[in-house]
Amino acid sequence: MKYGKKYADSLKAYDRSKLYDADEAMGLAVETAKAKFDETIELHVRLGVDPRQADQQVRGVLVLPNGTGKSKKVLVIAKGERADIAQQAGADYVGAEEMIQKIQTENWFDFDVVITTPDMMGVVGRIGKVLGPKGLMPNPKSGTVTMDVAKAIAEVKAGKVEYRLDKTAIIHCPIGKKSFGKEKLAENFNALMDAIVKAKPAAAKGQYIKSVAVSSTMGPGIKINYNKA
Repeated sequence: MKYGKKYADSLKAYDRSKLYDADEAMGLAVETAKAKFDETIELHVRLGVDPRQADQQVRGVLVLPNGTGKSKKVLVIAKGERADIAQQAGADYVGAEEMIQKIQTENWFDFDVVITTPDMMGVVGRIGKVLGPKGLMPNPKSGTVTMDVAKAIAEVKAGKVEYRLDKTAIIHCPIGKKSFGKEKLAENFNALMDAIVKAKPAAAKGQYIKSVAVSSTMGPGIKINYNKA
């Protein structure tokens, strides 16, 4: 396989077969992020669970200690007092049926997170087939179906991430930006890994954490020595 020059240079900066301590891995992730933009640093965790089994799902939300480095646009589907609260709390877009129609007719997706109140879930459900595949469908477990819209907005703006298992039993989740530096990235890494370990399903047998790696948007994967679970 032929790599670009920057990627090839990044591969020379570390040993691909080695398992690194988390702090050292964060430093290498920053060092190998050679693109001209502020690359996102992403965590990849392979778990020893069967994602086809309902009792072995791993999913949760967490406000990272240092945020994600990305400003997320929030759409709130609400009416009356809750809509007013959402406006005051800093939601980027607030509305009800007219927002659903805008998404349906204009294919409008200028937002990163959808928050709604329980009474509006019937309305939001009309576009579930559109929101679901994009990972935008509100869910009580992720705190995006709630009467406390102000709290939900604040958490998203503060750097809340949702981690969830994919079909291959891997969790992919951002933990910050290259510009954070290795210390802040390590803090976010430790917080997210602690949450994933605590979310271990009772039905999971054998080794839970199979492998852990971190990479930048355009950089190579760096394996991490993680043996706490």
